Amino acid sequence: MIIRTLSTKCFVVLLVFAFLFTSCNLKKESPSQEYPMFWTWLDYKPGNNFDSICREMQELGIDGVMLNAPTPDDYRVAIPIAQKYGIAVYAWLWTMNLEHDREKILKEHPEWFSVNRNGKSLADTTAYVGYYKFLSPVLPEVREYIKEKIASYCKVEGLQGIAIDYHRYVDVVLPTTLWPKYDIVQDREYAAWDYGYHPEAIRMFKEQHGYDPRAQKDPSTDLKWRQFRCDQITEVANMIAEVVHKHGKKMAASPFPTPKMASRMVRQDWGKWNLDIVFPMVYSSFYTEDKSFIEDCTMENVKDKNERTTLYCGLMAIDGPEMFAAMDAALDNGAQGISIFTVKTLRDPKIKQQFRAYTDSARAKRAANNGMMPVLGNKKLEIDPFKKEGVMRLIQTRIQQLIANSQVNDNLPKIALSEFTAVETYDVTHRYIVTEQVSNKQFWVTFYFYGGILSGWNVDPVLVNNDGTKRS
Repeated sequence: MIIRTLSTKCFVVLLVFAFLFTSCNLKKESPSQEYPMFWTWLDYKPGNNFDSICREMQELGIDGVMLNAPTPDDYRVAIPIAQKYGIAVYAWLWTMNLEHDREKILKEHPEWFSVNRNGKSLADTTAYVGYYKFLSPVLPEVREYIKEKIASYCKVEGLQGIAIDYHRYVDVVLPTTLWPKYDIVQDREYAAWDYGYHPEAIRMFKEQHGYDPRAQKDPSTDLKWRQFRCDQITEVANMIAEVVHKHGKKMAASPFPTPKMASRMVRQDWGKWNLDIVFPMVYSSFYTEDKSFIEDCTMENVKDKNERTTLYCGLMAIDGPEMFAAMDAALDNGAQGISIFTVKTLRDPKIKQQFRAYTDSARAKRAANNGMMPVLGNKKLEIDPFKKEGVMRLIQTRIQQLIANSQVNDNLPKIALSEFTAVETYDVTHRYIVTEQVSNKQFWVTFYFYGGILSGWNVDPVLVNNDGTKRS
């Protein structure tokens, strides 16, 4: 009798322990349950019919919006409307790059702005576009300005979180598909686009490391100097997170595709940020133009994100079936949700209907797996571009187009490519030469590996000098 009673008590204790253990594990494995699953970035303009936009989001199954509004009062108008449709609102705020108060700060504090390797300040020079007016994160005055700005938005009742953007330096390299737009080639880091050389930053770095990074032949190869700039951005991000969390809000960010890529391209080491949610902008159309880029980035982000951060994936909205392949590439490889830029792109009624069916299906799949999207991809990260069928098809098509453009007939010709021969490798750049054997034309094919993954490619005709040598 005594033995049976003790056994019963032990059994009860074991049951309680098992329940607590399971509950803890479920809680640990279900960080995505408290957040919306499908989001969009959206600009808010006072006077627009925000109600109809929210209604459309609800119809599509989008339950979160990162909203960019001019003032805190604009959020106080927008939030009740979004709440009516069950949509969570995060303030989508630019931090290091000025937006709504750009002209005011330019006039009052020109000394706050970022400086490039040539010593030119964004206060009186342009990098790519006129609205690129990045502040220097090393300045205490800049940090205090950002801190006060964030706090003013955190006071808005009903706002569920802050999602920071442009929290970085100027792009030291742009994605390859944007090079033609600016008539540039960025096969390495060039001084004009290499920012972070504010006099105060140089002083601080010299104090910490004992030398001036500008004295080197190529400062872009100095890992200490690169990390110093990344760390300044990280310090400001975590200062913002402290303010956001103090006000009981969630902290989110929209950084570049992976921490390793971001640290090279914009000095943004976001795996060290104290984020609740991250929406890396994995815009494959800017990089390799293939969904394998989304898979690669998502697999990398699962490993490199802050372990307390829930991983989502930011995608360019596509008004076609490619939208669903892109979302699959993210959700099958570890992302817990999607944000699209932007909902206004979805116009085809059939695509909108499919989008709603997709969001319903994804939510059901997540709910059936304890609030986490199951990882369905069994792939390992593949860095060999020649094994990426989608990328190689795109390269072949580009070569066909280049040949067709030199002929009267615009139909894409049949081609036969020789083996690709390696020509040179430097930094993240790998260049090959290939011959199209029907036309006997040769092409440079160049691959870029920012962050250790295939992040871009380019095809150029081989030009020949008067002496018969090839022009690189």
